[in-house]
Amino acid sequence: MRKTVLITGATSGIGEAAAAKFAESSDRLIITGRRKERLEELASHLTATWGTEVLPLCFDVRDRQEVEKQLGGLPPEWSQIDILINNAGLAVGLSHIDEGDTDDWDRMIDTNVKGLLYVTRVIAPKMVSRGSGHIFNIASIAGKEVYENGSVYCASKHAVDALSKAMRIDLLKHGIKVTNIAPGMVETEFSLVRFKGDEDRAAAVYSGLEPLRSEDIAGVIHYCAGLPDHVCINDLVITPKAQANATNTLRKTK
Repeated sequence: MRKTVLITGATSGIGEAAAAKFAESSDRLIITGRRKERLEELASHLTATWGTEVLPLCFDVRDRQEVEKQLGGLPPEWSQIDILINNAGLAVGLSHIDEGDTDDWDRMIDTNVKGLLYVTRVIAPKMVSRGSGHIFNIASIAGKEVYENGSVYCASKHAVDALSKAMRIDLLKHGIKVTNIAPGMVETEFSLVRFKGDEDRAAAVYSGLEPLRSEDIAGVIHYCAGLPDHVCINDLVITPKAQANATNTLRKTK
């Protein structure tokens, strides 16, 4: 059965790959992001390639009023969301707590935690009213453990992990699934954003090993979404073979 899938942060990385994966299965897509040109290009590509219906919505999940306006005012034919993928998120900066940039902290908390909450608050009641739905929260291995220089990012992803557990309890009686996806190293724009455009530092994160690709995570999400109705994958930590945890990796030397 064709589903309506809402993906936040769809203009790159895991969000973009997930959009392609669900489009390939002929699902209808609502894709959101801050970069209008990229969003429209993706929508055109998905429709041209797979013939799927796509509704692009350009807004920042940090803006609660805009979230409520855009998602609360969906056209009737788009209002029944079957799958919500809370993907919008980022890391900014890498420094000790005593040297951290508070603007970076605000950006991470506002996007990773509050943005996820704003979107869920609008969409969850629609699922409750129908007694069905599936929410995916894209967390991180940083939500399972902490590492040096990552205090606030780790805290924000620990919050996502906790919210996934709490959502599962709150929404249990309404028949809504909640799946927490916690990837390790995935080669996307993640490190480029963290290092504020420094391409050399970003590239060094993945040097000497084969990281995960966005498509790997998108495939896992799609698999979980396609399981029988009585089956729910609650929590998944996914790393490349060369990564044991947040700080231990096996890198090839030249």
